[in-house]
Amino acid sequence: MIKPLADRVVIEPQEAQTKTASGIIIPDTAKEKPQQGKIVAAGPGKKDEPMEVKTGDVVLYGKYAGTEVTVDDKKYLIVKQSDILAIL
Repeated sequence: MIKPLADRVVIEPQEAQTKTASGIIIPDTAKEKPQQGKIVAAGPGKKDEPMEVKTGDVVLYGKYAGTEVTVDDKKYLIVKQSDILAIL
């Protein structure tokens, strides 16, 4: 598993919706990049800035935030704590 350093977290992005509320199927070309995910690992934080999020939190993050990585055929996103917009 990935162990993030300092104020970084590893997020497992949620899948983009494939259907609208009214039942219309969204094609792959029209799907937006997901901006919500579950934290699977969190770093220890910085000396002057403790971590406000923890493993298991569901969060919203910036659209173009972080770095995408693939481990064991699963996609993860590594972002700084400051790129997280809200905890759901």
